[in-house]
Amino acid sequence: MRLPIYFIFLTVVLDSMGIGIIMPVMPDLIVEVGNIDLSQAAMWGGILTTAFAVNQFLFSPTLGSLSDAYGRRPVLLLSLFVMALDYLVMGLAHAMWLLLIGRIVGGITAATQSTASAYMADISSEADKAKNFGMLGAAFGVGFILGPMLGGILSEFGSRAPFYAAATLALLNMLFGYFVLPETVTKAMRRPFDWRRANPFGALRQMKKQTALLPVIAVFFLLNLAVFVYPAVWAYFGRAQFNWDARMVGVSLACYGFGMAIVQGFLIRPILARLGETRTALFGMCIHLLSFLIYPFMTETWHVFAALPINVFGALCVPALQGLMSNRVAKDAQGELQGALGSTVALATIFSPLIMTQVFKYFTGDNAPVYLPAAPFLLSALAVVVAITVFNRWRRTN
Repeated sequence: MRLPIYFIFLTVVLDSMGIGIIMPVMPDLIVEVGNIDLSQAAMWGGILTTAFAVNQFLFSPTLGSLSDAYGRRPVLLLSLFVMALDYLVMGLAHAMWLLLIGRIVGGITAATQSTASAYMADISSEADKAKNFGMLGAAFGVGFILGPMLGGILSEFGSRAPFYAAATLALLNMLFGYFVLPETVTKAMRRPFDWRRANPFGALRQMKKQTALLPVIAVFFLLNLAVFVYPAVWAYFGRAQFNWDARMVGVSLACYGFGMAIVQGFLIRPILARLGETRTALFGMCIHLLSFLIYPFMTETWHVFAALPINVFGALCVPALQGLMSNRVAKDAQGELQGALGSTVALATIFSPLIMTQVFKYFTGDNAPVYLPAAPFLLSALAVVVAITVFNRWRRTN
């Protein structure tokens, strides 16, 4: 069973690498393709990310339900194949509409993480689910170490080189999975495909039957709304606040990814054992809140790296919440749950890039009342305050 686990781990690594590898060069690519300035590029970056998220929101439950009905294996392999095509199209794009099409198609097939999570739930005991979701979080962190570093290095060869690399990695991983990945959906677990449940609204209606989970899903949404400030504006924030180039953006993201990998791969187990899932999630939220509040006071590059060892502990909350929710649904609905969570994440990422990049544009533009590149992080702090309030009310009654 080790090779399939390696494939799942590698799938999440490459998925986050595919995100991280292009983040350092996205501002340059958008400026190049659109012939626009950095503030306008940030706005377009938000539009492209939202296009991806809208389609992920619409189709993630469909793919999750397909994996419950027909298996995790075909969904994972097909998603990786189309992901490779998506990066290739973006690397070749010479017009904004081609970048937009690439993000739309990529969003439709962005099932790798949610289906990988469902696969991991299939092979995990109740006691091990949060830990194993933490391992997937660690995989995401490893990808964020390697992706931005590789993206920063490849940026020396032009703003398109990282896209070709990401396409190649996705294709190679698909070939690896073709040979080593067995199916985990058995006849006993298989649930017939139903269009009424295989859409974001139907999936969320199904989750409404899990009344005890609704506040946790709301918290999950708010956290993703807040945390998505990093991929939405980090590259732009780094350039505006510290005058970073693409290589420095990559280094900072890689260091953050390294910290996430340590926390979610090694430290989460003793922390979960000591605090439990509920208090671990709350602890991670409090760290996120602290992190967002201090960004406006960072004026030097070393400030970012000095705060990083504390900031990365915010990564505890997502696997803790995933484990908590996964243990409260039936085995034949794990794909549906992950699909619903995928839509919840996508819904957050529909709004977050648009909001965060517009806030960044407003506070860095010529007519800004005060020059404040860190303004989006303060908005994220407010979202986390609401999440903590909702979660505290929920845990008092559960």
